[in-house]
Amino acid sequence: MRAARRERYGTPAVIRIEDVAAPTPADDEILVRVHAATVSRTDCALLSAKPFIMRFMTGLRRPRTQTLGTDFAGRVEAVGARVGSFAVGDDVWGINDLGAGSHAEYLVISGDDSVARMPSGLSFEEAAASLEGAWYAHSILERAAFESGRRVLINGATGAIGSALLQLCVYRGATVTAVGNTRNLELLKSLGADRVINYEEADFTRDDQVYDYVFDAVGKSTFGACKRLLTPRGVYVSSEPGPGWQNPFLALLTPALGRKRVVFPVPTDRKAFLEVMHRLITERRFRPVIDRTVTLDEIQEAYAYVASGKKTGNVVLKLFG
Repeated sequence: MRAARRERYGTPAVIRIEDVAAPTPADDEILVRVHAATVSRTDCALLSAKPFIMRFMTGLRRPRTQTLGTDFAGRVEAVGARVGSFAVGDDVWGINDLGAGSHAEYLVISGDDSVARMPSGLSFEEAAASLEGAWYAHSILERAAFESGRRVLINGATGAIGSALLQLCVYRGATVTAVGNTRNLELLKSLGADRVINYEEADFTRDDQVYDYVFDAVGKSTFGACKRLLTPRGVYVSSEPGPGWQNPFLALLTPALGRKRVVFPVPTDRKAFLEVMHRLITERRFRPVIDRTVTLDEIQEAYAYVASGKKTGNVVLKLFG
């Protein structure tokens, strides 16, 4: 099979397309023919091992897993002897933020891991684009103990996390102000934003309204800059640790210092998330945003594009179909 692999951490230049043997599933695993995956911010972080702390989970000097990719949608090709929950021919999707090896034509995964049957009516590309960003968005809301019917501002609402977060907030009855660039303002409105701010024309941190939640889905602002936007019991959440890793520390300190607080969104259960996303898609309350679709031969360029921060929604890698 063909796979996007690397032997060391680095830039997209270290990625190589290699012909390797297809994996054989163990008794508790399934073999999946990967039809689609995404190239995400998570993939870029795993490629570069930045921040450095990631190396304690992925390999201190060299990556333990050479094949890249964290999410996937595909079809079951073989089933281990002890797997009873899947059958050959099932269309499945799954995610592993520490590496699923999905930038390859085949992968194996335990039947008990974060893999499930896909919702019907989705293409493989749409299914793959409904995972990584939406999982982080779901985790943000869960960790923030999100209450329905509140006022929300989302910075970076056009990315994979932001576009998913916008839709999840709308689903929960929030009034949403979305921050994006000129070319994506209509997209934000179509996803359910009640109000949009064009960051190319205005600084959202100087907005004259206040919010119960401020979500920075691109991690480019700070609690200090956004504090004035929060109601007395408002919550600030960023998708990144922030300058000097301030957000995890503020998440510990702010509950004791005042009513406005920071929450750090440690990701939630992946398997449970798949059930939530299956329901949302079945109810037609979520649609993935796809910037572009690329092939395996374009993988270096795809990683570079995602790392640039210029994408809208998801970059999808198409392997079969």
